[in-house]
Amino acid sequence: MIAVQAALRMRGTPYSWGGGGPAGPSFGIGRGAGTRGFDCSGLAEYAWSRAGARIGGDTSAQWNAGIHVPRSQIRPGDLIFFASNPASPATIHHVGIAIDATRMVHAPFTGSTVRIDTWAGVPNREREFAGAVRPA
Repeated sequence: MIAVQAALRMRGTPYSWGGGGPAGPSFGIGRGAGTRGFDCSGLAEYAWSRAGARIGGDTSAQWNAGIHVPRSQIRPGDLIFFASNPASPATIHHVGIAIDATRMVHAPFTGSTVRIDTWAGVPNREREFAGAVRPA
């Protein structure tokens, strides 16, 4: 899957709040202003742009950028969303790109880098799992 491979090639790129987009890593805003890299939605936008899809640059746009798929049908490249209140899309605060049904590549937080993490079975991630979207 093109989007997954594009995201995986960015492993090690610094997290930058507000950073990244279709063209790749960029300087972020606010606390990310001095760092060239990606935040979670910037990485997702970059990866999917490599696959020829426009999904938007923030989690709200990305949540609506394709079809919602059941957890049991998550495939590589699907966007995995996490929210403070999983029943309310308005509280989505993080997105990752599925590698498989249990792992994702993502830009997790300030001070970290783009990396692979397991999300399924991890208590905090399980509690915050809001759904998955397959971009069109």
